Amino acid sequence: MEQVSASAIDVNAEHIKTFKDFLLSYNKLSEMCFVDCVSDFTSRSVKPYEEKCVLNCTEKYLKMNQRISQRFQEFQMVANENNLATQKPS
Repeated sequence: MEQVSASAIDVNAEHIKTFKDFLLSYNKLSEMCFVDCVSDFTSRSVKPYEEKCVLNCTEKYLKMNQRISQRFQEFQMVANENNLATQKPS
């Protein structure tokens, strides 16, 4: 029987967590834009205004998500710099 290293298991667990996070985000986006944009259930086809609404909703959500990630990274950099400044001997 093959032995798997602990680091390989950790990497695999991290990949699974990342994929789960992606699916949660994707499902949230899908549900939010569907609820906001799709209103006509009388035909099987997607109406042009619904398609435009979904595209706008998706674009706005992705831009918002990107901006939040960017701000979080900026915050982390400042926090790390502050930690380094407090750790340096005077």
